[in-house]
Amino acid sequence: MSDLRGGIDLGGTKIQTAIIDAEGAVKGEARHPTPTKGGPADVAAAMGKALVEAAEAAGVEASELEGVGVGSPGDVDEKAGTVSTARNLPDWEGSFPLGDALEKDLGTKVRIGNDVQVATEAEYHLGAGQGLDSLIGVFWGTGVGGGLILGGKPWLGRGAAGEIGHMVIKRGGAKCPCGRRGCMEAYSGRAAMEAEARRRQEDGEKTDLFKLMEKHGKPRLTSSIWDRAIDNGDKLAIELIDRAIEALGTGIASAINLLDPEAIIIGGGLGLRFGERYMEPLLEEMRKHVFFETMPDVKMASLGDLGGAIGASLLVSR
Repeated sequence: MSDLRGGIDLGGTKIQTAIIDAEGAVKGEARHPTPTKGGPADVAAAMGKALVEAAEAAGVEASELEGVGVGSPGDVDEKAGTVSTARNLPDWEGSFPLGDALEKDLGTKVRIGNDVQVATEAEYHLGAGQGLDSLIGVFWGTGVGGGLILGGKPWLGRGAAGEIGHMVIKRGGAKCPCGRRGCMEAYSGRAAMEAEARRRQEDGEKTDLFKLMEKHGKPRLTSSIWDRAIDNGDKLAIELIDRAIEALGTGIASAINLLDPEAIIIGGGLGLRFGERYMEPLLEEMRKHVFFETMPDVKMASLGDLGGAIGASLLVSR
């Protein structure tokens, strides 16, 4: 048994894995695309392959790891190791024993946590949140997830706190992938933005988003495709990103009014791609709605794409 731990960050578009030592240093990593077809078992198999590849890069067998932590979207039961209704993943509507499946595949213990909460805790312990007593992590990607640190401790509520993406910002508004209407994620989540872009194209609006997706061999409108389209002056892409920023600013401001944290940390695939570029418009939108005279600090997640996997690895020591 080595003193190395594995971490798996399961996202809607990618599976990022990393092998971490006791000091938090990354010794090996691998990234695979998240399957677009199949079901939970297919996703679990892809996660196992990515972790084995990262372990090989670190010069260790997966079975020799102290353990593996997983940050997953959906309704996570940490004690049971199950994940339910992860709607941004293919055909994942019921409950699936992800922990058991990975333990059989990898030959070591596996711990499951919420993807955004573990990424937020990684930033708190090792990244942009060090030294703070309270923060909200906002991870803008396939969906919009949140994580909370209050009084220096993770706040999970009854187990599912932090779902900032499902704060309603417009009553009776756009339909969200969760099935409800008016959620922040309905305007800002990558999956919802892609669905809206496709609908508008079918209604006759011009955009190169899907041409770029095909040209670069992507199965989805990834953050890099949105970036290329915006750089090319694609009007629909620009409009939808502006719409997303407006929604993010409104929702984050409401969370600030409720909790008054020291800082907001922006991460996620779209957040890391566009956070700095759109920081001033985001702050401007937040200022319209924040009740207090002084805003909390708004920082970019400093651990980058590896933050989720690093945070997941911390689950092993719980």
